[in-house]
Amino acid sequence: MASMTCRVESEVLEVATTFSAIVPQDVANPPVLYLLHGLTDDHTGWSRYTSIERYADEAGLAVVMPSAYHSFYTDEVHGHRYWTFVSEELPRLVHSLFRVSDRPEHTFAAGLSMGGYGAVKLALTHPDRYAAAASLSGTLDITYMAAREDRAAIWHRAFDGTIRESNDLFALLAAASSVPPLYIGCGTSDPLLDANERFIAAATAAGVDVTTDLRAGDHEWSVWDAMIADTIAWLPLQRR
Repeated sequence: MASMTCRVESEVLEVATTFSAIVPQDVANPPVLYLLHGLTDDHTGWSRYTSIERYADEAGLAVVMPSAYHSFYTDEVHGHRYWTFVSEELPRLVHSLFRVSDRPEHTFAAGLSMGGYGAVKLALTHPDRYAAAASLSGTLDITYMAAREDRAAIWHRAFDGTIRESNDLFALLAAASSVPPLYIGCGTSDPLLDANERFIAAATAAGVDVTTDLRAGDHEWSVWDAMIADTIAWLPLQRR
C-alpha cells in the first residue's frame, strides 16, 4: 500500500486543502472509499486511531480521507463550500492523481459522526455515483442537533439557523427515487443512538436496503475501528 498526504489547491474552496490517501500498489484501478472524519478530527483521524490501512490492504481498496473541519459537509453559509468540494471537486482530483476506478459500482462513502452524516448525504443526493454508503455513529438528525446550544457557533457558520431540505437527511430520504444499500452502525451507549434508530426505521419503511449494526459501546474509536473493518467486509467488492 502507498500511504500519502496530498496538499492541493482547491478552486471550490479558494484555498489550499489537504487529504490523506491509501492506494494499493498491486491492484489495477482499485475501488475507492471516500472516508469522512468527525467533528473534532481531520483527514488524519482514521489513520491515527484505526487500522484502516491494514483493512484496506486486505480488501484491495483505495481510501481517500479529506479534511472538512467543522463544516458538516455542507456549503457553509458563512464559510467555505465543503459540500461542493467533497461531492464534486475531490473525486475529480482523485481521478487525476491516482489510477483508481471511476465506476459507480466501485465507489463508496463512509464516515463517523459528522462524517456519517456526510456519507449518507452523498448517497442520498447522488445515488447514481455510489454503490453503497455507511454511517458509523452518524449525526443523522441534523435538525435536532442544530438546536443544541453547545455547538451554536458551528451551526451558525454552517447553516445560519436554517436547515434546508438539501441538508436534512430525512427530507432527502423521503424525496429519493433510489438509494444505494446503507450500513448504519452505532454503539448502544452512544448519545446519538436514538437518532440512528429513527433513521433506520425511516429508511427501512422507505424500502431501502439497510444493514443495521447496533453494538455495545459509546461514541468512541474502539467501536469505530471494529465497525469500519466490518463495513469494508460488507462492501460489494471483488475479493482478492
